[in-house]
Amino acid sequence: MSELPPIRKIIHVDMDAFYASVEQMDNPDLKGKPIAVGGNEKRGVVSAASYEARKFGVRSAMSGVQAKRNCPELIFVKPHFERYHEISKKIRAIFFDYTDLVEPLSLDEAYLDVTHNKKGNPSASLIANEIRKRIFNEVGLTASAGISINKFIAKVASDYNKPNGQKTVNPEEVIAFLEQLDIRKFYGVGKVTTEKMYQLGIFTGIDLKSKSLDYLVEHFGKSGSYYFYVVRGIHTSEVKPNRIRKSLAAEHTFNENLSSEIFMLEKLDHIAEEVSRRLTKSKVAGKTVTLKIKYSDFSLQTRSKTLNYFISDKALILETAKDLLYQEKMSNSVRLLGISMSNLNNEGLAIQTRQTKNEKSVNVQLQFEF
Repeated sequence: MSELPPIRKIIHVDMDAFYASVEQMDNPDLKGKPIAVGGNEKRGVVSAASYEARKFGVRSAMSGVQAKRNCPELIFVKPHFERYHEISKKIRAIFFDYTDLVEPLSLDEAYLDVTHNKKGNPSASLIANEIRKRIFNEVGLTASAGISINKFIAKVASDYNKPNGQKTVNPEEVIAFLEQLDIRKFYGVGKVTTEKMYQLGIFTGIDLKSKSLDYLVEHFGKSGSYYFYVVRGIHTSEVKPNRIRKSLAAEHTFNENLSSEIFMLEKLDHIAEEVSRRLTKSKVAGKTVTLKIKYSDFSLQTRSKTLNYFISDKALILETAKDLLYQEKMSNSVRLLGISMSNLNNEGLAIQTRQTKNEKSVNVQLQFEF
């Protein structure tokens, strides 16, 4: 008999409309109103939208122009990232009261492995509920949570009862839960993949499950193997408390499109300075510099150069970015420029805390309290 995947107690905590909720908390005049963090009605892109704005179809990554068109009463708010970081640290401190196995995905969400937790509480559902209450009482914001046997199902479940809710998928419920799940709800299935699956007659988990591994790999490449296993409740990725940063970037959307490279260089100077600051703060350097260019027609282009040595100095970053800018002629005026650094020198710096491998047999799954 093949070895069974480990049964874990995983919680995925996801803050509700985090950026927008922080702005509404800090400015009571914004409470109950449709707001968009980032962008404006003429330029830029929405970073986050309040639930009041989402009712009108306003969402992150939408242009400010489209967002305002969808919701004429929309209020644009300048982002305050230092404040978001401050709040995020308070939330993570709460997580660490329960387990050291915390894997942040971003400022507003994280996985927690509470299989063996500091409170000695056998119920992951009760722990998740307690964490959400503490976030509300100590920070002033609401959070949603998903609880299940692995990271994939917990991630999907956390979106089920948003905002300010939670959902537990017990071991014996996993297969039925996944079979009835809309394919759009599968984490890792984006808009393009969803359309492709629809064309192949895949609309729910049970449709996906009916396809063989060879069929899915043929149509979706390496991702096909991922889809084949997760729809069967198999996802063995552990909660990694020390995720290694793979890249670091900064970018800027301009109030007016730029057509002159002289003006672009001026903007790149500021962006390179910010990238250098972030590298220094993170105590890393990188070998690969990537220039991101978004044109006025919203088409996107990236140009990269890998050096023989690590850099973090602004002057060297800017010099490389200039080379990439002049690499080929611009096809249109530019609305956004960004610089990212990858191939960072942090390999091996993070020591992964390995999870206990005392696997549970299938015979005790129903007694595994959630």
